[in-house]
Amino acid sequence: MGTYSIKMPDIGEGIAEVELVAWRVQPGDEVAEDQVLADVMTDKATVEIPSPVQGRVQALGGEPGQVLAVGAELIRLEVAGEGNGKGEAAEAVPAGREEATLAADATAAPAHVPPAETQVRQPLHVPVQEPAARAPGDRPIASPAVRRRAWELGIELSFVHGSGPAGRILHEDLDVYQASRGQPPRKERPSGSRQRQGDEAVPVTGLRRRIAQKMQEAHRRIPHFSYVEEVDVTELEALRAQLNERYAATRGKLTLLPFICRAVVRAVEEFPQVNARFDDEAGEAGVVTRFQPVHLGIATQTEAGLMVPVVRHAEAQGLWGLAGEIARLAKAARSGKASREELGGSTLSITSLGPLGGIASTPVINHPEVAIVGVNRVVQRPMFQGAAVVPRLLMNLSSSFDHRVVDGMDAARFIQAVRGLLERPALLLVG
Repeated sequence: MGTYSIKMPDIGEGIAEVELVAWRVQPGDEVAEDQVLADVMTDKATVEIPSPVQGRVQALGGEPGQVLAVGAELIRLEVAGEGNGKGEAAEAVPAGREEATLAADATAAPAHVPPAETQVRQPLHVPVQEPAARAPGDRPIASPAVRRRAWELGIELSFVHGSGPAGRILHEDLDVYQASRGQPPRKERPSGSRQRQGDEAVPVTGLRRRIAQKMQEAHRRIPHFSYVEEVDVTELEALRAQLNERYAATRGKLTLLPFICRAVVRAVEEFPQVNARFDDEAGEAGVVTRFQPVHLGIATQTEAGLMVPVVRHAEAQGLWGLAGEIARLAKAARSGKASREELGGSTLSITSLGPLGGIASTPVINHPEVAIVGVNRVVQRPMFQGAAVVPRLLMNLSSSFDHRVVDGMDAARFIQAVRGLLERPALLLVG
């Protein structure tokens, strides 16, 4: 029998590291060729890692939530024959990434790590952490991934205690410091039958971590400004009902969203500056790229968190084409089967909370895009038409723009163009 080391493969798009989301196998399990070993997450999607060989699991390469570099050892198997060389994997681990090595040596009894979905999180008390004892001028020891995450969280590494070898700061140390920072000692409350005690520290991992990083990056880098406009969708809803009554059985049912997508795409023809990306790291002042095609990102809520699948070439789609593609992408995202290609490359995004959309919102731009349109709920309210007060169906559009790229006047005119198309919906069926 031999040992076979499986390293984290290069999954393309220049990705240098991934986050381990969940194990599909445990030490001692028999593994078939092409069986999925683990789920890992890139900046865009969850990817399944299959086994290239048949064997038995000896040791796992980390715990869910841990960041692994491409080339780091992912898992170690016992296989028939000589395997691929004992100790080879240890040399493949980049310097400074000791936290990405295997949890146990192949000859040691491997620790059991339960899958992420079965872990039970007990209430934890996190002690207030004292600053690390370092001599003045000493540079904290940490991997590039830990340093980047600390910077994103606004944590000064010199105040973080390192629990790794030689005082190295690990991701777990950042979690502990963040949980304890600024929290005074708990005080006992008066006794009472309905008092609740205890805290729960929930690590931010998987898609939730990616969402947090992306939202923080968007707010840090983009000077947002928002614009809200009221839209009378009475005629639009009447048209939608007529189209569904006549064509739902043969073409599918239309929701409000395809009409909004169509209106946004048509308005982009007049205001191409909103269908763009801003690379603020290119040159001294950055570079704005305006796109001819409209690759429309549709913010979609899933059980794992917010995802943004992309309708490619939305400008070439009709109402039913948009409706079908939106439904297909939403299903793929919610089932966890959306590909990296389906979750990247958007040039402009739309977000909607449906019936929970509220009166107004301030949507966060999907960096590095420069605009996003938010859809609020439809409500019936009285309106004046001449001297008469009539009931109308009204909806607010809440939009945000990158003020470095889109001027306030242009943003307002763009939304007014969208409003005009929605209030005269027959125009959406022309051209």
